[in-house]
Amino acid sequence: MDIEAVPETGSAAGAADGERAVPVEWAVVGSAVGPLFLAATRRGLVRVEFHADAVRRERMLDRLGARLGAEPVERASGLLAEPIRRLERYFTGAPDALDLPLDWSLTSGFNRQVLRELATGVPYGTVVGYGELARRVGQPGAAQAVGAAMGSNPLPVVVPCHRVVESDGGLGGFGGGLETKRRLLELEGVLPAPLF
Repeated sequence: MDIEAVPETGSAAGAADGERAVPVEWAVVGSAVGPLFLAATRRGLVRVEFHADAVRRERMLDRLGARLGAEPVERASGLLAEPIRRLERYFTGAPDALDLPLDWSLTSGFNRQVLRELATGVPYGTVVGYGELARRVGQPGAAQAVGAAMGSNPLPVVVPCHRVVESDGGLGGFGGGLETKRRLLELEGVLPAPLF
């Protein structure tokens, strides 16, 4: 499910005087690739962060508070109950589309366009090249810009930037680290699992 975010001048840009802040709930959950920081608003999942140790978690809370104009509240129910349940299924190897309500307010412009195409057009167990994704959004010469969009993805795993690879079959880069990308692609059956 895809929920359109508020305009950039709204709470995504930070709450100004007289504007209502966006309530944010967060939790850290375990996964096959380590602890994940999750945050959601009433519009949907707004942030996923890999390797959610205490330092990274605090940094995420500060950034979310500044961007969304509200102090994030720790909760693993309510807004996050369904994302947590679906991610648990995903990490058990269930080929379940992570079709969750998404709040796109932490991305905009070309990056948002690319990430939305990725979320809807590259299903579980498949990959796409940077150049092909650029072509799909009408910018065939923008493969490097697609790479930058992947690096700015606020919703990895759910918006599956791990499924974007180099045209020669190389893994390409990944904000969560290449080992994490490799493990996600193994989970989806794109890469063979290690022999040991």
